[in-house]
Amino acid sequence: MKFFSQSFLYDDPWSIVSLAFFLRYPNPYAAHVISCDVIDRHQTESGSLLTTRLILKRGALPRWAPQGIISRAESWVIEESEVDPFGKFVRCRTKNLDHVKVMQVEETQLFEQNEDGRTVQTTEAYITSKFGWGMTKRIESHGLARFKAHVQRSRQGVSLILDLIRQARLQPMALGSYITHLHSERSFTSTDTPTSSHSSDNTGHAPEEYSSPTTENTWLDKIWGSR
Repeated sequence: MKFFSQSFLYDDPWSIVSLAFFLRYPNPYAAHVISCDVIDRHQTESGSLLTTRLILKRGALPRWAPQGIISRAESWVIEESEVDPFGKFVRCRTKNLDHVKVMQVEETQLFEQNEDGRTVQTTEAYITSKFGWGMTKRIESHGLARFKAHVQRSRQGVSLILDLIRQARLQPMALGSYITHLHSERSFTSTDTPTSSHSSDNTGHAPEEYSSPTTENTWLDKIWGSR
């Protein structure tokens, strides 16, 4: 088993960061995300909002992975979150539902507002493989390396959505219309996703999730028009 833990500080208040987190798909740093659907949402008696989402992601195997180790390069991920508007925190847990014998990633994210009004994000993850055949440690190390890269890209994606939310406040467009327009661009984010199920290197970084600044600028132009 491998364990990962990291904290990050956003300058924005908790309410804005939380909104950006739940609107983070689609974005050009998450081209591996195929779909994201709410399957349950309800409010508790204490006022917390509980949401369950089902996310379909496309991955890439390293070159050293045996052929046929998994049947397909896609994986379903379940995300369960709690938003407490009174305690000002968001707690989110995710884990993959298939390929769990090869590798399972269980991730917890916590967003809390600190005393000066900024937002602290704490990310923890456990990466476990039960594959055996002398490959368990190698698979877990590969999973940890990919997860570290994923955390950085995920943060870039949230920061991009934060920027879009700030711009939306300056545009003559209602927030509802802005969200609808934003999600209408979902197909654009997947144009750079490779069709191969194997990675082109052994670094543990997934090439399908990479996005250059040029790609990001083009994506922003498609949202707001030429700037």
